[in-house]
Amino acid sequence: MAMIPLPYGIDLFEKVRKEHCYYVDKTHLISEMMSVPFQVNLITRPRRFGKTLAMSMLASFFDIRKDSRELFDGLEISKNVELCTQWMNQWPVLFVTLKDVSGLDFPDAYGMLRQVISKLCKEHSYLKTSDRVDAEDKAVFNKLYTREGELDEVKNAFDLFLRMMHAHYGKEVILLVDEYDVPLAKASDNSYYDEMLNVIRVLLGMSWKSNPHLKFAVVTGCLRVAMESIFTGANNFISNSISDVSYQDCFGFTEKDVEQILADADLSEALPEMKRWYDGYRFGETEVYCPWDVLLHVRALCLKSNASPGNHWLDTSHNNIIRRFIDLPDMFVNDKFEILLAGGVIQERIREDLTYDIAHSSEDNLWSILYLTGYLTQVLPEELPEGMTPQEGKTSLRIPNEEVKSVFKDTVQSWFEASVKARDRSGLFDEWWNGEDEKLTADVSDILFDTISYYDYKEDFYHAFVAGMFSGAGYEVKSNSEQGKGRAGIVIKERRRRRAIVIEAKWPGKRKDATLESECQEALDQIERMQYAKNLRIEGYRTVLCYGAAFLGKDCLIRRAEEKEK
Repeated sequence: MAMIPLPYGIDLFEKVRKEHCYYVDKTHLISEMMSVPFQVNLITRPRRFGKTLAMSMLASFFDIRKDSRELFDGLEISKNVELCTQWMNQWPVLFVTLKDVSGLDFPDAYGMLRQVISKLCKEHSYLKTSDRVDAEDKAVFNKLYTREGELDEVKNAFDLFLRMMHAHYGKEVILLVDEYDVPLAKASDNSYYDEMLNVIRVLLGMSWKSNPHLKFAVVTGCLRVAMESIFTGANNFISNSISDVSYQDCFGFTEKDVEQILADADLSEALPEMKRWYDGYRFGETEVYCPWDVLLHVRALCLKSNASPGNHWLDTSHNNIIRRFIDLPDMFVNDKFEILLAGGVIQERIREDLTYDIAHSSEDNLWSILYLTGYLTQVLPEELPEGMTPQEGKTSLRIPNEEVKSVFKDTVQSWFEASVKARDRSGLFDEWWNGEDEKLTADVSDILFDTISYYDYKEDFYHAFVAGMFSGAGYEVKSNSEQGKGRAGIVIKERRRRRAIVIEAKWPGKRKDATLESECQEALDQIERMQYAKNLRIEGYRTVLCYGAAFLGKDCLIRRAEEKEK
């Protein structure tokens, strides 16, 4: 393998190029974008698909303060001489990212916004001394610089920047706003949505509503927030979502991109596993990989040739979207989640112009959120399972890859554990301690029926399922612990009353001759043969109850072992 200088965590184009990091050429975004006149161009993509790097690239290309010829030398856009002559470093640019504007309450988030605006003032500090800029504008600029601006001045900050830059350069200004909807998403999560919307609507809306100082604006985010009137009044407004063919290969890595990266790193044999874990997202008509995941896994493989793919979505705050979905009492989505976790396809109505305050108000909206944020991806008609036909007005959806499937599984498992703990389990515990196996079979089957199955978790799932019923209830719960001559499946101990339960769970798998009865008996035979109860009695537990538990789908059979002479 060959170590290649991949840009881990670097989302500034200029830094990537100056430090000679590996760069997957996406500069054709510029020529494609400039081929259609527009005033505001909104591009929505899931997080971690290279939006900030792309916007930084646009800033480097257009900014009149820079000489970017070396940065773009050899890249695809440099071949378009006419476009480069007209646009490269010819226009004033205001580039701002709102991805860090968040907080647990509005004052915290508003403070972060003022900090972002203050940093913009420092970047464009030349405006403080420009003799072409209005004196009153300079006075407001200075207040924003020191984070002393009033609310109305903060709301109108971008409009102020555009006006001052236009006056200074004598040219209209290109506005680039990255992750415009993050402040609204964070506000929705933390219950200060209306306050933040009041600021963002003016901050952005004033920038392009018939603004004579604006050349054009490019805006990126996860969702198109249309109903809130943020984009109202923008002439030649263009919206490009993951469903559109425009810019379909400009964000994320295509298979050709990944093949080239792996070839350059002498890791071509890793492509099938890379594809299974990180491919599967569809933008327009193009299937793409998540670039963040690809770079991290290539790095891992360069350090350790047999490194297993990792889940890099686990630390994203947006995973609570799935949890919200299954937490709502009037959302009956268990069957659909089971289909998705089994690798199947569902068909749902997708709405692309959502507002964060109503995103969780209906099942349709929640499926839309999962689709637009990358947790689900579109399935083309020719890819539908046999016997399934496209439904008018609905989009066919599936989980894109193994990484996202693992996020679903982990979320479902944590939901199950929390929902079981929330139940009144006292009656269920009494049944276990009293040896009431027939009642246990019925009651555990009911709990199992109310859960979301994993299908491919097999026996491990059922072990976790049984252990989870006892967790957080004051019992000592151990799985696969040393007992007698082997390892017992699950051991429940209550030291205060010197009693214990041994449970051996079985799953027949694909054996056609297996039944719940035969599997349950095999579990009981194993308990007796391996003497799981022996050590517990030696430890001083006076009462030891042993159970065989067999599972098949959502059916179960629980039988108590006959007590032997001590």
